[in-house]
Amino acid sequence: MNVRQLPPIDPGWSVFGSDARLVGRVDAVFADYLLVRTAALVPVDLYVPLDAVVAFGGGRVALGQPSGGAYERWHRPLKRVAHD
Repeated sequence: MNVRQLPPIDPGWSVFGSDARLVGRVDAVFADYLLVRTAALVPVDLYVPLDAVVAFGGGRVALGQPSGGAYERWHRPLKRVAHD
């Protein structure tokens, strides 16, 4: 059985873009992505793929993308529910 090893990233770690600007904090770690809560006035959940992570350690995660386009790349809004 092939079990995938998760990176040693913990909830609460700060996530920074390649421009060194804060994107948010890790809310949860999954097999292939990080759930990141943004640092904005109105927080938004971002689903950041693990292949976007270029470095981590010491409570910090560095991404290979600038923080400016994080919302457009990794925000996944809930699908609308059909109402009768």
